[in-house]
Amino acid sequence: MAQPMLPRFAPPRSFYADLKARTTAYFEQTNQTPTGGFAIWLKAIVLISAFVFFYTHLVFWRPESNLLALAECLLLGCSIAAIGFNVMHDGSHGSFSNSKALNGFAAFTLNVMGGSSFMWNAKHNVVHHTYTNIDGHDDDIDIRPFMRMTPEQPKHPLHKYQHFYFWFLYSMLYIAWIFVMDYQKYFTKKIGDLPYKPMTTTDHVVFWGFKAINLVLYVGLPIYFAGFLPWLVGFIVTTTFAGLITSLVFQLAHTVEHTAFPTPHAVTNKLEDEWAIHQVKTTANFATDNRIISWLVGGLNFQVEHHLFPKISHVHYPAISKILREVCEEYNVPYIAFPKMRYAVASHVSFLRQMGRA
Repeated sequence: MAQPMLPRFAPPRSFYADLKARTTAYFEQTNQTPTGGFAIWLKAIVLISAFVFFYTHLVFWRPESNLLALAECLLLGCSIAAIGFNVMHDGSHGSFSNSKALNGFAAFTLNVMGGSSFMWNAKHNVVHHTYTNIDGHDDDIDIRPFMRMTPEQPKHPLHKYQHFYFWFLYSMLYIAWIFVMDYQKYFTKKIGDLPYKPMTTTDHVVFWGFKAINLVLYVGLPIYFAGFLPWLVGFIVTTTFAGLITSLVFQLAHTVEHTAFPTPHAVTNKLEDEWAIHQVKTTANFATDNRIISWLVGGLNFQVEHHLFPKISHVHYPAISKILREVCEEYNVPYIAFPKMRYAVASHVSFLRQMGRA
């Protein structure tokens, strides 16, 4: 079967070169490195410690009251999402540390939490960061047939209500991710329609080894020590909360009003913009002045900065944001940002309504 033709971006101009030059100058003037440094190490210690505490307390010690157990399940789900945002995500992009080994360790936390770091790298780092919001290539906007996320996707009668039921689907992300989507990618050897690089023997062993370990950690041990029903309730609460948080943060970055969904030319397969401008037009920020949200989501509310500089740690995004805004204004490139997270959520709901009814 012939591989799909990849979209081609317009030749790069001075926008990205100017932006990189000013960003490089910022690091030179402030005598900082692009990686996370002490701030991200401290955050990693706090979040991983929280995960270990809530897991061990729920499984081996068992809270005295059901209400406390449910609260800890929610906090465990929150810690899973936060580790993904802050530790795994930076590690997978190589921005957690100057050390390749430490970046690998940070990225590897995904395997411990149930996912596959190999599949994440292929899906997120390679495909999503290159072909953002391009239907048929960006797997993040392919929720068919349950939801319609781009104007090019077919519309079904059920989509008219997707701005109501998306909460449920987003909650199912984590369960679907670890039990369905990773295996789907493994056996089809594709991310969406695009094949990924062949897996090595080590990749296969890590994939299956950690899938087995995860069944022991998150199914076997909890059932053995706490019982089937407490495990089932706790597992559902933990995974649905983690799935909802993770889905919402990533969807607010690209599927809101005003973000673009470019379509390659039908004959030449060329796109109108160069890669950097394409990233700015297809991405949005939210609540960048809220330090609590920024800390919890690992700077993913600075999504525009992240897409342009994925190898720079999120701890630097507030400073880089000021530079990027200036450059966008000078080059007349739209910079999409919602001052509050609730505004971004409202825009996402409105976007889903438009996609379901258009």
